[in-house]
Amino acid sequence: MASFRNAAINVFRAINTSKATIAASTNSLHTLRPLFCYSRFTPFSSHTEAESLQIDLSNEESKRCLFNRLLYRSKQRGFLELDLVLGKWVEENIHSLDENRIKALIHVLDLENPDLWKWISGQEQPPESVSANLVFAAVRERVKKNLDIHSAPEVRATPGQPWVRGWDDIKKGQDGPVSGNQ
Repeated sequence: MASFRNAAINVFRAINTSKATIAASTNSLHTLRPLFCYSRFTPFSSHTEAESLQIDLSNEESKRCLFNRLLYRSKQRGFLELDLVLGKWVEENIHSLDENRIKALIHVLDLENPDLWKWISGQEQPPESVSANLVFAAVRERVKKNLDIHSAPEVRATPGQPWVRGWDDIKKGQDGPVSGNQ
């Protein structure tokens, strides 16, 4: 599977390199515009490097395509909790983001689901590069605020501990739960 992924990445790079060469040789004032919202974003590569990330907010059509793509990526991650948290936050805030915050959002969307959930929910401390991200900080603050509003502190896991324990850890005795493993 990894070799197929590498081959797909190499084909994509070759296509983009040849497009850029054709555009530069035909007319240096015009660049190739993506057709039908196709752009340099692919499922095969990460766009965390600033030089490879090109955001075009020059017209309404390119903005709409970019916003729809980011909204889809935030709502369809395949991790229900993140789909709900990120999808709602992006849906409410996407139109107020400037170019730098859009790049920060793309960086957050490029993170792996289990790690991102642990960092957002406070189960683990995020790396410095992630915690310095403005979008990540805003999403994390929103989650903390919702937890404070909707759940009592005594039912939450302590920071640094997972929320869900195994099903075989039911304590019996005076300090154990009344029912279940909660």
